[in-house]
Amino acid sequence: QVQLVESGGGLVQAGDSLRLSCAVSGRTVTNYNVGWFRQAPGKEREFVAAITWSATTYYVDSVKGRFTISRDSAKNTVYLQMNNLKPEDTAVYYCARGDVGATGNVLRTSGYDYWGQGTQVTVSS
Repeated sequence: QVQLVESGGGLVQAGDSLRLSCAVSGRTVTNYNVGWFRQAPGKEREFVAAITWSATTYYVDSVKGRFTISRDSAKNTVYLQMNNLKPEDTAVYYCARGDVGATGNVLRTSGYDYWGQGTQVTVSS
């Protein structure tokens, strides 16, 4: 059974950094795509970043230059390093796993079939 477990969220001040982790059970992370999404209260879940099976990375414009997605194959874990956090980054962050065949949809929730439970990130001004 595939499981994704996020960790690393918390309450920080604007300008601080956090590193989120997504531990994935099952096949090695190099065999599928992993994405990070976030959802703020009253808003739809939105794409943040993704790393494909071939290590291609994607970011939403609002986090480019501040967030970095990476993976550790030995630990089967994907990370989201978040620097210079802003209050508008406040949300529940979810990681998700998608099959290689869905690489064309890595920017959309429909490109993923397994989701974690989420971790809260709160950035105060």
